Amino acid sequence: MSYIVPSEFVTKMVDAGESKIFMSTRDTLIRAFMAGAILALAAVFAITITVQTGSPLVGAMLFPVGFVMLYLMGFDLLTGVFVLTPLALLDKRPGVTVNGVLRNWGLVFLGNFGGALTVAFMMAFVFTMGFSTDPGPVGEKISHVGEARTLGYAEFGAAGWFTIFLRGMLCNWMVSMGVVGAMISTSVSGKVIAMWMPIMLFFFMGFEHSVVNMFLFPSAMIMGGNFSIMDYMVWNEIPTALGNLVGGLAFTGLTLYTTHVRTAPKRAVAR
Repeated sequence: MSYIVPSEFVTKMVDAGESKIFMSTRDTLIRAFMAGAILALAAVFAITITVQTGSPLVGAMLFPVGFVMLYLMGFDLLTGVFVLTPLALLDKRPGVTVNGVLRNWGLVFLGNFGGALTVAFMMAFVFTMGFSTDPGPVGEKISHVGEARTLGYAEFGAAGWFTIFLRGMLCNWMVSMGVVGAMISTSVSGKVIAMWMPIMLFFFMGFEHSVVNMFLFPSAMIMGGNFSIMDYMVWNEIPTALGNLVGGLAFTGLTLYTTHVRTAPKRAVAR
């Protein structure tokens, strides 16, 4: 598996964050667009498996194939840059600024959303034979997920909003572990195994991933989901993205950086 020790792969995390901040606008958008599109296809794949087998566990076990593909290709998810780019700022890398970090987040958000939305339209067209028939069982499942995870939260008011936020935190705790998993090995098999486990966990547990939702909710609306764009933004995308940011950075990025780069002095042992 060619395992890399934490002190080495955390430095790679900081290097990756710095590289993403200075990447050109064109490359950032292309890589984010492809990441959003591939993850959207993986979501369709997992939901199709769940519907056909009746087993959410099987769908969750196979969903990580999309995450693995996009990271092996060097594409970027919003949930990943939420964790990596702030580390370059904390490490005081030359030229890294708050504006640079926010610029990267904004471009990756736009690219991810563009890719996910493109696949949403394509799959809606496929499910409905060019919008001339009912969407079928998979399309219906997607539309019901959209309703349940917007209006279902709105029903509980502030408690529902904070539930989404916490599920977003838990999601990117696991997803960011998948991002780190791509860096802890120099072999493809080692990277795949390390990425697969936490991604399977987040999907099966139904945690909220901002980029997956960029596909699910527009797709649900296209195929007749009974909720509005404002419902989607207020009762899912905004709290999910905020939770993804806090969870990934607090539970993975900052903890690894603090204990493996900014290591505290060792205790003196009395002789």
